[in-house]
Amino acid sequence: MDKILKAAKAIALARRNHAPLAALDHPPADEAEGYQVQRALHDLLLPHVGPLVGYKIGCTSQVMQDYIGIPHPCGGSVFQKGVHESGAKLAAADYVRVGVECEIAVRLKRDLAAGEAPFTAEWVGEAVEFYHPAIEIVDDRYVKWESMGAPTLIADDFFAAGCVLGEAVPRSSVPDLKAVKGRAIVNGEEVSHGTGADVLGHPHNALAWLANHLAAESKGLHAGQLVLTGSLVKTLWLKAGDKVRMELDGLGVVEAEFT
Repeated sequence: MDKILKAAKAIALARRNHAPLAALDHPPADEAEGYQVQRALHDLLLPHVGPLVGYKIGCTSQVMQDYIGIPHPCGGSVFQKGVHESGAKLAAADYVRVGVECEIAVRLKRDLAAGEAPFTAEWVGEAVEFYHPAIEIVDDRYVKWESMGAPTLIADDFFAAGCVLGEAVPRSSVPDLKAVKGRAIVNGEEVSHGTGADVLGHPHNALAWLANHLAAESKGLHAGQLVLTGSLVKTLWLKAGDKVRMELDGLGVVEAEFT
């Protein structure tokens, strides 16, 4: 069994068992290898998590880059069984250490094929059909994530554990995304806030990064896919019983409870 598959199997076993992952015996050597492990991991997870329905982008804001200690975006995946509607009640026990982030999600109306690269923010913005206020669900699945390193975090989908989506807003109705203010409210108390401009200057910049990143692997984005563009706030770690509400001006609200 090669190194890539060994790493993917170790991560898949930990994820299925909700067990904290210790350092891998054969960690990916660099970020490119981390994405190779990620692809192998997806093959192992698909029977359990459903088909790939989109992507998440991590470390798109300065606050998250400073927090994670990685100075550039990283990509992970979103699977069908991890997508929930606003008002969802989710079991905290289904995660190792559940956290949430306040995000602007996009739904694509057309493909962004690899052959169209390089992509700009303006180009990918034209491909968006809807926006959603979103709670990204993240999971600290590690004995100590600070010591795992970017290649291993990338291999494990960069903390991705799903999302909760608010109502879709057509592109023609959205405000200036740079100016959108997002507020994170836990148990009725505002605990953090940020703006769309915090996401690489504009959420479409993050989407362009993802499209170019996938194109470099000869992969594209597809109509109907969902993309979580990155958190406006630092990750909020939760406990059982916590209720979360994200308010995004002009986009609406999204709520979830972790029981």
